[in-house]
Amino acid sequence: MAVLRLTQEIDRPVEDVFAVVIHGGDFASWNPTITESRQLTPDPIGQGTRFVWKLRGFGSVEQELQEFEPNRRVRIVPHHRSIGGGHRFTFTDLEGRARIDHELEMVPKGIFRIMSPFMTSAGKKNLQATANALDARLRQG
Repeated sequence: MAVLRLTQEIDRPVEDVFAVVIHGGDFASWNPTITESRQLTPDPIGQGTRFVWKLRGFGSVEQELQEFEPNRRVRIVPHHRSIGGGHRFTFTDLEGRARIDHELEMVPKGIFRIMSPFMTSAGKKNLQATANALDARLRQG
C-alpha cells in the first residue's frame, strides 16, 4: 500500500478550489489523467455523490465522495476490483489563498499487488499532474 502526499498553494479562496474538486463529473475537462467523466447521482453534490471516470490504465472506475466537509475536506474513493484507497483533499484558508494537502492512498488488489512498485511511481506522476492541472484550472477563473 502506498500513501503519497503533496501540498500546494493556489491563489484562490478555499471555496473556489473546493467547488472544482467536488465536481467530479467535470474532471475530464481539466485533469489529464481522466479522459471521460460524468456524475451518476443527482445534485446536490455531497457525501455519497458518485461519478464515473475513464482513467488511463484502468478504464471506467466509479468514484464516490466521502469524508465530505464543505471547504475543509473531501475524499474521492474508487470502487474498482483491482485498486482501492482514495484521494483525500484537505483545505486550509490562508487569508484568501488556499492550501491543499493531497493524500493519495493506493491499495492494489488481487493480481495488481505484484505491480505495487509501478503503481507507486505512476501514482506520484498522477498526483503531481492532478495538482498542476488543478492550479491551471483555477487560474482560468
